[in-house]
Amino acid sequence: MEYERSPVPPGARLGFRSFVGQYAGEHTAGTELMIGPLFVAAGVSAFDLVMGLLIGNLLAVLSWTLMTAPIATRVRLTLYCQLEKITGRRFVVVYNAVNGIAFCFLAGSMITVSATAVGVWFDFPMPGLNDLYPNSLGWVVATLTVGAIVAYVAAAGYRVVAKVANYAAPWLVLVFIAFGLVGLRDFANETGASIGSLGDFWHLAETAIWTGGDPLPGQVKFTFWHVMVFAWFCNMAMHVGMSDLSVFRYARKARYGLATATGMYLGHFLAWIAASILFALQLHRDPGNTDVLPGPLAHEAVGLAGLLCVIVAGWTTANPTIYRAGLAFQAIVPTVSRFKVTFATGLVCAVAGMFPAIAMKLLGFVALYGLVLMPMGAVIFCDFWLMRRFGMQPFYAESSGTGINWAPALAWILTVGLCLAAVNMGYIGLYFASLPGWFLAAALYLVLSRFVQRKSQFASVTP
Repeated sequence: MEYERSPVPPGARLGFRSFVGQYAGEHTAGTELMIGPLFVAAGVSAFDLVMGLLIGNLLAVLSWTLMTAPIATRVRLTLYCQLEKITGRRFVVVYNAVNGIAFCFLAGSMITVSATAVGVWFDFPMPGLNDLYPNSLGWVVATLTVGAIVAYVAAAGYRVVAKVANYAAPWLVLVFIAFGLVGLRDFANETGASIGSLGDFWHLAETAIWTGGDPLPGQVKFTFWHVMVFAWFCNMAMHVGMSDLSVFRYARKARYGLATATGMYLGHFLAWIAASILFALQLHRDPGNTDVLPGPLAHEAVGLAGLLCVIVAGWTTANPTIYRAGLAFQAIVPTVSRFKVTFATGLVCAVAGMFPAIAMKLLGFVALYGLVLMPMGAVIFCDFWLMRRFGMQPFYAESSGTGINWAPALAWILTVGLCLAAVNMGYIGLYFASLPGWFLAAALYLVLSRFVQRKSQFASVTP
């Protein structure tokens, strides 16, 4: 039982180790072999990368621990069930559709990653850095096959998803460490550099790996601030956006949010750096080879183990993402079983994975989908912590029986619209818009709720 419409009871709650494995497996993943190279493509410097990742990942862990987990372990409902109580059934259907579609595209990019390993085995053409569409029948068959397997595991439920991640995570971490060590060894052999100390490594990093030069064509130039904000907000939909209420509702204690550090520092620090090294080595060998293909990168580094790592890592990341998307769609059609909805969702993700555009533009897509889903996280935060303090009713749609609560609906629409307008007019970059956007959404929700609830109270006492 997955408790889609009811709080998770004590007997179904999970211990700290379940979340350690799940987050290590989800974030030490195939997509790290996409994201790491994109930092090199963005022309980031060594200092900006390392310091940006250290600070940004710490902020992400604190966001899960201090914002998401405390609400999850008190209310113990899915994101979608909580939103229905706040926003009303009619609005939450629209939001869940947007949420589910965004997760489908994200999971699709992870299936794309796994398919690049299959492409090495079967030697069919694979997409390049700027490709948008499938470029071979083999690619289509590979993405659909991998996607169907991932869909089945995700449909089996959260306990199965967590178990798969727990088994896979330790091995994945070791292989990613091997990627980095092999890449450094080959760099040293081919450039004649010595890597006998941390100083030697840093000199190689600044001069050959993350040089701070011009980005590759079509890529945005990254600075320290880009790296820090991206590391913090690349999972914004999950922590600040509160999607992981659906995950941490199973946690016995709120401090289990600290388990996300395994994913952030083994995955979004160590694995990104290792993947960067492999891509920089590829460019060193052939400056014209700008293809970001995790399968060939991993195979060139450690052979068969690398290919298996890419496939399994794609699975462990896509599984919980499809699980989240399935919950979003199941909330729209509650009469259909969660298994059927999640499996169908996984098949949609497989079709999305056929199109490489999302994976090849993953940095920008992650920033955009976090921005779109972020305002509802601000709404949930304010509804739980601030509504009673400001003399207003939390879970207003449930208590009033209204089909749509216009306060969160307008807060979401106005926040997304204003942030995207500011980005399009050049006032702020896409990677930075979500931070002020969160405070804007929170302020709009509180102000609009005051108006909506006063109006409702006035109407209720008017003859």
